Amino acid sequence: MMISTKGRYALRIMADLAQHDGETPVSVREIAQRQEISGKYMEQIISVLSRAGLLRSVRGAQGGYHLAKSPDDITVGMILRATEGDLAPAECVGSDNAPCERRGECPSHLVFSRVYSAINGVIDGICLSDLLPEGNPVERAKRPRGCL
Repeated sequence: MMISTKGRYALRIMADLAQHDGETPVSVREIAQRQEISGKYMEQIISVLSRAGLLRSVRGAQGGYHLAKSPDDITVGMILRATEGDLAPAECVGSDNAPCERRGECPSHLVFSRVYSAINGVIDGICLSDLLPEGNPVERAKRPRGCL
């Protein structure tokens, strides 16, 4: 399993928004410049993140985006699942629990099940706030608790 560019960029976009989110919305252009991501591609990713309920938009000349929740309430898992879908290493252990005729006797099912559980444990245990720089006192004050 490999995380696509879309998933990696989504993490960067969300971390950037968490770091720069304030009273005024953050524009796509600002994030694109800081993260060196194509504005067009970024808009596609932001659309996915918005539909997932992770971002909210503000329209108009001074428009842009805000996080829809606190960085403590958004996990890496939420971001990656929004952009990548289920992160199961095999269909038989995914969230849709696809039927498998060999489940009871397949030696690889246990391996894939444990890998899937480990992946979910890691990505659901890291909050967006955990990705922010420690040196940012404003953000550090906002995170009394983290996922880690």
